[in-house]
Amino acid sequence: MSSLSSNFSNSNTPALAAPPNTPALPWRRANVRHTSNELYADIVETLSVTLAPSGRPLAAFANGSIAFTAKVSGVPDVTLNLGSASGKHNVGGIMELPVFHPCVRLNRWKERPGELSFIPPDGRFILAGYEVDLLPFAGGGKGADSLGASNLRLPVNLEMRTGLGPAGSEFEVRLQVNKASSASGQFARGIGSGRTGSPGAPLLEQLTVTIPLPEDVRNLSDMRPSRGDASFSPGERVLEWHVPSKELSGPVSHFGLRCTVAGSVGDDEEDRFDPSGFAFSNDYSYSEPYQSSPAEGNPTRTDGGGGGGSSSNNNSNNNSSGNGSGSEQDAKRAAQNKILMPTSASVSFSVKGWLASGLKVDSIVMDARKSRGLGEGVKPYKGVKYLTVSKGGVEIRC
Repeated sequence: MSSLSSNFSNSNTPALAAPPNTPALPWRRANVRHTSNELYADIVETLSVTLAPSGRPLAAFANGSIAFTAKVSGVPDVTLNLGSASGKHNVGGIMELPVFHPCVRLNRWKERPGELSFIPPDGRFILAGYEVDLLPFAGGGKGADSLGASNLRLPVNLEMRTGLGPAGSEFEVRLQVNKASSASGQFARGIGSGRTGSPGAPLLEQLTVTIPLPEDVRNLSDMRPSRGDASFSPGERVLEWHVPSKELSGPVSHFGLRCTVAGSVGDDEEDRFDPSGFAFSNDYSYSEPYQSSPAEGNPTRTDGGGGGGSSSNNNSNNNSSGNGSGSEQDAKRAAQNKILMPTSASVSFSVKGWLASGLKVDSIVMDARKSRGLGEGVKPYKGVKYLTVSKGGVEIRC
């Protein structure tokens, strides 16, 4: 992650005056002083999940970053211990492609994966980044015993049904909110709490379903959400359904949206539309030659005479074809409306107090013996936050 370099301290920052036999720390300025000493860790994971129409996950990844904030006087020596739902021994297998800030002691990580030992810069910085394959059974990851396709539990399950209604012009979106998403486990003692947005009570917010529609869709004549608000933008051909956070925190866990599509005006409808009212818009063509006077002596071209038998046959044929016209017309419309159906839908949300990977912070320890300039008996306040985000990253195909 080359982007991590933007979070490092500026090269013009004055270096710490190093004691004898101690290398300078280019990422930490000298003579740091704080009236309140604090250490915070924020772990954010962004989801990228693709689901088949059946709901089976085709690919599922989480890109994570660990942001750390150090507001401690002097030169603190900190150790952040990571764990997982299946134990600390699996952290190295779960965190794939890890990258670290230069302050991290890599040898310590290699010897004991999950243990980040470092002297932090002053203020907020990106401590580490990583990727997690949420389907290790498919990829053969080392953490296969802790995560699998059958155990992929998202905060929201999405289902799409298309081609509904007599004419096949309706589609339906169903959402199921999983109330218990605390797979990341509890905080270490003294760090976590049971308040809303913590691992004991994850908080789902900002739930939005986005459905792109084909270019032939002219409008949505009917939108019926069970909760929230649905809006369609004809210019962008996008349907958005927002469910408020207060609905998500309530007792209801199932939500639905049903819509009816309206396509472009068809050729048959254009032919029936005549603004003059005199049928001048119809184009009647025939191959017979022009005649100066009506033909005589040809009873087959008149309404009477020998044409009566043919007329009765035509009427009977029309009646027999009229019996099946309704079902045939519905089948024809269903075939036409099939191209108006959506082919995918994506869901965006954020969950405070939950991580898809199952990682967690077991402890944040500051070694008073290795630290310098802290002051006697200084015990910094410590805090941890978890956040999982999907910015249209969970997609289901129809």
